Amino acid sequence: MGTDQTEPEVPEDAVGRRVSCGEELATVRYVGPVPPTTGLWLGVEWDDPERGKHDGSHEGVLYFTCRHPKGGSFVRPAKVSFGVDFLTAVRQVYQMDTEEVLSEEISIASKTLEWGKIKERSFESLPSVLLTRREVNGPGASGDIRRTTPGVRWLDLSRTLLCCWEDVAAIAQQLEQLEGLQLSYNRLRLPSDPSAHCQAFCSLKVLALIGCQLTWSQVLDCAPMWPQLEDLCVEDNNITELQRPVGVLQSLKNLNLSSNPLVQDSVLSLAALPRLEQLNMSNTGLSVIRFDDVPAGSQTASFPALKILNVDHNNITEWCVVDELAKLPSLVQFSCRSNRLVSSDGNTRTANQLLIAKLGQLVLLNSCEIHAEDRRGAELDYIKLFGEEWLKAGGRSQTGTQFTCQHPRYLSLIDKYGAPEEGELKKPQPFALKNQLLKIMFVFPDDPDRKPVEKKLPASMVVQKVKGLLYRLLKVPAANLKLTYTSPKMVGTEFEIDSDLKTLQFYSIEDGDQVLVRWS
Repeated sequence: MGTDQTEPEVPEDAVGRRVSCGEELATVRYVGPVPPTTGLWLGVEWDDPERGKHDGSHEGVLYFTCRHPKGGSFVRPAKVSFGVDFLTAVRQVYQMDTEEVLSEEISIASKTLEWGKIKERSFESLPSVLLTRREVNGPGASGDIRRTTPGVRWLDLSRTLLCCWEDVAAIAQQLEQLEGLQLSYNRLRLPSDPSAHCQAFCSLKVLALIGCQLTWSQVLDCAPMWPQLEDLCVEDNNITELQRPVGVLQSLKNLNLSSNPLVQDSVLSLAALPRLEQLNMSNTGLSVIRFDDVPAGSQTASFPALKILNVDHNNITEWCVVDELAKLPSLVQFSCRSNRLVSSDGNTRTANQLLIAKLGQLVLLNSCEIHAEDRRGAELDYIKLFGEEWLKAGGRSQTGTQFTCQHPRYLSLIDKYGAPEEGELKKPQPFALKNQLLKIMFVFPDDPDRKPVEKKLPASMVVQKVKGLLYRLLKVPAANLKLTYTSPKMVGTEFEIDSDLKTLQFYSIEDGDQVLVRWS
């Protein structure tokens, strides 16, 4: 705490307002003296608690409270900015340098818009306005925005000094064509009467609220404001327990809940959203999802329109979760990278083939297209892989056994391709393995002048020996070599070869596969 200087005017409604101090944002929680010092202080709660020093108290007196025990500080009014109104910020940013404006791209949630060619040099024709980090604090004088920037369809107000939804609504009310709104990293007070603002956002289709410290019930409380919303991103908030949206969010097609610590039993609260096509639950701690309304192999009534599901970076370890997801009637794109779904041989490629075989409608897995031959190969391998178990469980004569519960698609795959023959299921003997030679093409993507090299190698050869062979060929130390492989069965996917002590057989490398050799 320093000495008092001549201080600037502090707005009368300062408590609750947002301020910036350098790069950091904060909310004003107290305005007044802090004895024994003289002059006026602002007690602020920082968005980033690391920036603070205390909990709002000084020498035993509590002046304000913070969420975080060290989230608060006292600062002199001269050190902070209370921001500027919307149009002042627009003029600061755009000053109608049309060349710069024309080259700008705007991205809100997953949509990217490029500026059309603008002939008139005026704010009236601005289709998008980007005011991220631009200290916008409110709408300014009534009606000014409508007169000045009436054509705005896409608006980015991330990391501003707006402090309440009423102010956002007062801006949106004057932008009748507003379709996309980016409000991430703001701290907005909830409106006392949300439905009073539904007219302000009546054209809004896309809304991003990343990192706004919202709970799901707060999102639902605000939702009456967005009657036409189709795309909602609430990534990285405080969303834990999900409740069912009643009478709100019914037009939602795309929902991003990633990076929230979800209570997984509550995910089914979203199951009745009639138009939901895309759901992102990556990095939410998910390990289980169950649709108990129908048995394995049937279609659930939950998530009737869901086509695209992302569950990357979670804790899914059980294949029964995949069988549950196979009940979703419309699922065609699925992403589940960085989970711990492992096949019995520990190989990523086998795990991907199992996913393809178990999810019969899938056309895209982990962003890779599944071609007809990929699917055929995966399903035939699946039949062979579990053929012995199937025969042990009684083959075609079994019904409703444990086997059919664990492999709901197995019988339909047998109908498609025929039952596995005993001969196909015999495991190759170790001695046969040693003699099995694989024709492998080594290619060098980082060295376009070097021609591919074909080698015949035993399947039992360890990766270390393969690298030794490459060392003699390339004169690059084995430690610097990085190997991956591709297979004609899974076009477009590269598989890691990450252990020197494993064999080519372990990685399921087959005759005709390509090994890509790179070095640092």
